[in-house]
Amino acid sequence: MILVDKALQQREDSGTPIQVALIGAGFMGRGLINQIVNSVPGERIAVVVNRTLEKAEKALREAGVEDIRVVTDIDGVETAIAENAVAITQDYTLATRAASVDAIVEATGAVEYGAHVVVDAIEHGKDIVLMNAEVDGTVGPILSKRAKAAGVVLTGCDGDQPGVEMNLVRFVRGLGLTPLVCGNIKGLQDEYRTPTTQAGFAAKWGQDPYMVTSFADGTKVSFEQAIVANATGMTVERRGMRGADHAGHIDELTSAYDVEELRRAGGYVDYVVGAKPGPGIFVLATHDDPKQRHYLNLYKLGEGPLYSFYTPYHLCHFEVPTTVARAVIFRDAALEPLGAPTVEVVAVAKTDLAAGTVIDGLGGYSTYGVAERADITAGERLLPIGVAEGARVVRDVAKDAVLTYDDVELPEGRLIDRLRIEQAAELPATVGESGGVGAVR
Repeated sequence: MILVDKALQQREDSGTPIQVALIGAGFMGRGLINQIVNSVPGERIAVVVNRTLEKAEKALREAGVEDIRVVTDIDGVETAIAENAVAITQDYTLATRAASVDAIVEATGAVEYGAHVVVDAIEHGKDIVLMNAEVDGTVGPILSKRAKAAGVVLTGCDGDQPGVEMNLVRFVRGLGLTPLVCGNIKGLQDEYRTPTTQAGFAAKWGQDPYMVTSFADGTKVSFEQAIVANATGMTVERRGMRGADHAGHIDELTSAYDVEELRRAGGYVDYVVGAKPGPGIFVLATHDDPKQRHYLNLYKLGEGPLYSFYTPYHLCHFEVPTTVARAVIFRDAALEPLGAPTVEVVAVAKTDLAAGTVIDGLGGYSTYGVAERADITAGERLLPIGVAEGARVVRDVAKDAVLTYDDVELPEGRLIDRLRIEQAAELPATVGESGGVGAVR
């Protein structure tokens, strides 16, 4: 989005920077604070919400911010912003309801809490950027519907793999090709990793062991590819996706799929382990015009019928300010569901779960997530992993079995469960005429 830099410079020059409220000052949040403070004219961090105020303050001071004010009401937020200070608070409603805040960036990775933030932000007219694929992959479709009705932008983010994939999808479509595979390149996949096995890596990079485990055990990539599927109308080839090991270059995958099968299904989301260039993303696309296929061959993309396009990196928080500008200035979402979900992420037992077990959080010891067609998830009452945390297992579940709603007792009074019910009623998953769940858009 090359035009974003000039648009932001105009905001800077006019003295009207986009006022950003960040929810969550964890690993990615700290990086985003530093990026906006030191490298993004036309945007400023106005509010940081975090359970531990000391972490919010530390992140801001590391970025060079000196005027930091603990606030307990909206007047405090407004005063801080007016005086070019940064407000910090434990109360997300002070960010979502402050008139001077233009955009909310949700970066907690927490499903129930994140859902509350998004709902309140929508109700108070704030544009929202999700650095939270877990919320998006669990209740993104219904939240997106609410956002559109309220006239606000709710979007996934540039920089993380789903946003990078969608940028490439839009580029490929602009060339006149039809994307048929959206893929994610992983370096590791082991469903049985736990916070214990990942503790050393997490400590080395200053990350949360549960979040790191969700990367390793496949939960994160399942959420990422689910939201890409929901944004494109694609589906999965099978439960868990193909997920092949591939030590070569991503270009070699043009012969790995049957084009007619891809067309019938409406396209697949997938991932590969060990491919080059990692850790990037790829799109495999086809072109119906033989004249243009001749040119693509001339330009070294091969004879087809599938052509490989890829981005060899994803730069996470570095690119999120671009998403903020796209939403606030251009009313453009980097990534949003088309409507009803086509792919969900369901919970699989990471170990034998005895009756009475209370399921822990994403990337924990109890479950890992796999991508599944949304109509199968609904028809078989499979348990979305986004609602599994805190659920009590009511009967023994064997290792590697997919949990169902009948296997658990959910905690009472949660917003996430109400949103799931609303989503199922208003945006039910249906099987397309070809047997796929959706169509390439």
